[in-house]
Amino acid sequence: MQKNIAVVAGGDSSEYIVSVASAANIIGALNKKLYRPWMVTIKDDRWINGTIDDPGPEIDKNDFSFTRDGEKILFDCVFMAIHGTPGEDGKLQAYFDLLDIPYTTCGVLTSALTFNKYVCKGFLNNFGILSPKAMLVRKGDRYDPRRIVAEIGLPCFIKPNNGGSSFGVSRITSESQVKDAVEKALAEDSEVIIEEYISGTELTGGVFKSTDRQILFPLTEIVSKNEFFDFDAKYNRQADEITPARISKDLTGKCQEISSLIYDVLDCRGIVRVDYILDNDRFYFLEINTVPGMTDTSIIPQQAEALGLDIPELFTMAIEDAIDSKKTGR
Repeated sequence: MQKNIAVVAGGDSSEYIVSVASAANIIGALNKKLYRPWMVTIKDDRWINGTIDDPGPEIDKNDFSFTRDGEKILFDCVFMAIHGTPGEDGKLQAYFDLLDIPYTTCGVLTSALTFNKYVCKGFLNNFGILSPKAMLVRKGDRYDPRRIVAEIGLPCFIKPNNGGSSFGVSRITSESQVKDAVEKALAEDSEVIIEEYISGTELTGGVFKSTDRQILFPLTEIVSKNEFFDFDAKYNRQADEITPARISKDLTGKCQEISSLIYDVLDCRGIVRVDYILDNDRFYFLEINTVPGMTDTSIIPQQAEALGLDIPELFTMAIEDAIDSKKTGR
């Protein structure tokens, strides 16, 4: 009997469009012999089966169900495709925990921790994970551009502390640019992380672990045609994404070991992607994506293809592990 899978998309951040595209790809790839996938779009207080442009029945938030043609649809598992809040920061995870519905992503604490770039970097530093120097500015804080430049140096990155897809990110090269860059980031989030620029090779690698399997995906080297790996570079083919990355076998293995350690110490679940800068044979952790993009230009599908792993098979593993974890209490 087919299992009902809610592919949850949308969200309340600028990543909405990317999320909907990811969800459409996931639905297209799921094994229809095993699953009945249903698009569920969440946008502000609207929870619907379908999309905002083509809405179906409303979701009953009491039990996360909907009724279509007289049939009440309850879900066996949630495949999370929301990049950003409320799907990547632990909010929906807490809701699904209350309803005892399995989901294909990290739990509440891990999601909240990893979504906050500044706090996540500080936590991982305790385990010997290197990361660029950083400062945090919150909305309403007074800050001194001179102090920022003195502590972090130039150039540096100024970006939303909680967010993705490079929305609100600036690379600045002078003290006079600090204020505008902070305001740009604050338009996306109430917190801003100001991060040291590390010159090196940008790399990213996926990880998936279940009770009986560990997949350390090939690394992808990112060579942006723009100033940095911004939204255009990510989604409008303004970057060369080279898989496997053009680094040695030893360095590849070292990076994969770091990603595996990060996955474990953060208690991750599902498919994640970890971003780095490689400089002088040292890997600097940038961030972890616990709901990585699954669009037709996203990196995880590219890495799976390079590994010879069928995407429907990967999604099946993620769903079945989520269901099994809920049953066994892992």
